[in-house]
Amino acid sequence: MVVKINSYSTDQIIDEKREECGIVGIYSKTGQDVAPLLHRALIALQHRGQDAAGFAVWNGKKIEECRGIGLVDSVVKEEDLRIPGSIGIGHTRYPTHGECHGCDVQPFVYKNYAAAHNGHIANYKELKKEFQGYGYNFTSSVDSEVMVYYLDRYADTKKAVEKMMDSLEGAYSVTGLANGELIVFRDKFAIRPLVWGENEDFVCFTSESAALDVNKIPFKGSVNGGELIVVRGKQAKIEKFQIKREKMKHCMFEYVYFSRPDSLLDHGLPVHVVREKLGIRLAKSAPVKADVVVPVPDTSRTAATAYARELGIPCEEGLIKNRYIGRTFIMPDQNKRSEAVRLKLNPVTSVVKGKRVVLIDDSIVRGTTLREIVTIVREAGAKEVHLRITSPPIKAPCFYGVDMSTYNELIANKKTVEEICKYLNADSLEYLSIEDLRGAIGFPICTGCLNEDYHTDYVKRAARIKAQE
Repeated sequence: MVVKINSYSTDQIIDEKREECGIVGIYSKTGQDVAPLLHRALIALQHRGQDAAGFAVWNGKKIEECRGIGLVDSVVKEEDLRIPGSIGIGHTRYPTHGECHGCDVQPFVYKNYAAAHNGHIANYKELKKEFQGYGYNFTSSVDSEVMVYYLDRYADTKKAVEKMMDSLEGAYSVTGLANGELIVFRDKFAIRPLVWGENEDFVCFTSESAALDVNKIPFKGSVNGGELIVVRGKQAKIEKFQIKREKMKHCMFEYVYFSRPDSLLDHGLPVHVVREKLGIRLAKSAPVKADVVVPVPDTSRTAATAYARELGIPCEEGLIKNRYIGRTFIMPDQNKRSEAVRLKLNPVTSVVKGKRVVLIDDSIVRGTTLREIVTIVREAGAKEVHLRITSPPIKAPCFYGVDMSTYNELIANKKTVEEICKYLNADSLEYLSIEDLRGAIGFPICTGCLNEDYHTDYVKRAARIKAQE
């Protein structure tokens, strides 16, 4: 067992949305060790979580682990790539709430079971209490701990996952190990992404196809909502069980913000294509007379290019991101917060000076960072600053894995668009509509954070409680 818990600074910039976790599961058909492939996959998923990383492999007798706090390459050393095992799972972590401690680093391992989870279980506390009653001693705050206890308590994998799908409220895409088998399952609404690929040597399941590409494994498709997949035996037999089925509710943030633009997600839909459509629809619904379009790095770049092309306006890199400082600290006062943003982004004066500038961003959560960005662009000499946002206003908490947990922190819950525009010191502000968002993605999406259209009774009750806080 190799478990490393290192010291690493991982505080978020003050207004960034916390990335989703990234998961991977790999099964070798030929008995090859999968640690090197897991490592490459986790690097490809690094954008989904920078707090911690790890993998667990089955060596034929037991599970071996390599886990730690920090970026993938600070956790996984050269010697770790030689850990033997032809079946393995991996995880990059950003917690959906609270800080990251060593005990919370995934995959979570218990006996001959392990799980790596992306999402959030809204009723985790109730389930924890239930399993404590069965005699299980909880040692972390991660949702995957209760999942491995389900696997242990019910022994039969299919029965355990059926019980989970009956009981778990929230979003979950999971890769796991169960007595030498690779198991994969997804919540019945298919909220968090989970795709898979296969070649002559390996079967791989992961959050995004970029982790397949880096291992030269062709994309085959996506795991269905409510589906359990088990891979077992020397021939890597793949068994699929459709346990639950509901109408899809994919997370719109995966397409707007979280996922890499070079990835394919559900149904083989390219993220890049969706973001192009977001920009085109935004240009048609919210045009502006301007001299230059500037993306707010990095995720709005594709949409900004499409927006500018549609309106015949030049698109240029007017904000440069410092890639060598990591994620910056939560600062205690406004001056320090301003310093944090200026460490992160710097304007290209020659691009914005004397110009009417359109800033394209993917979303506004709290507004504090975007306000500082507008100030930076104005100080660089911009004549006008117009804001165009490729998602609708975020008005409600997320209970499915995005770190937006209260109404009070969301600026669109408290202010009108006109009031937000004034707060941000912009000349104009317009968002993409929910209808255009749906049209760009082309598949049913979860809009709970946009219009409180939550799809389970438990979460609807939780939202009403949040609204009263």
